[in-house]
Amino acid sequence: MNERTLGLDRSLDLVSVDDEPTAGDLWTRRSALALTAGFFALGAAPARASYVPTRTVRANQIVVSKSSRVLALMNGTETIRRYKVHLGFQPQGHKLQSGDGRTPEGRYYIDRRNPRSDFFLSLGVSYPNAIDLARARSRGVRPGGDIFIHGGPKRAADRRKSDWTAGCIAVSDAEMEEIWSMVPTGIPITILA
Repeated sequence: MNERTLGLDRSLDLVSVDDEPTAGDLWTRRSALALTAGFFALGAAPARASYVPTRTVRANQIVVSKSSRVLALMNGTETIRRYKVHLGFQPQGHKLQSGDGRTPEGRYYIDRRNPRSDFFLSLGVSYPNAIDLARARSRGVRPGGDIFIHGGPKRAADRRKSDWTAGCIAVSDAEMEEIWSMVPTGIPITILA
């Protein structure tokens, strides 16, 4: 390979292929590469600061009282935190079928986590269980599903309502961040009437 194939012109004092780079040249090239990579990394950052979990006491069970509209995070018999909650738009009674607007009652467990929920963060409740499935089957209806503990609401009209979900348990976004950091997947949740 010669200067002509590289398109280098000696009259313009350009570096030829045979010249060795100096330590200063390497530092400059490395700096330029690092600076460029930094700009690309900044461009890839999300527009909204993402949720960063904090270290705190972990709950080993959740108890929800529908009549009191309270969710309690428990560690053994000790109540770690209590939150005011919003329920399904028809909160009285056990959830019987899809679309009835009721929040289920019974013993379930936290079976999944959704960091990209439509309602901020969400923790999945294992409804329907075997009893719920059998009850719905005997009535010839679908039991419904997708019951979560989540943040929200996003719609301003829902913010004025006491119970606005389709059967879920809702708290504020700030409270949901705290619950998310304290509740591991797999712990039991008891939902009382």
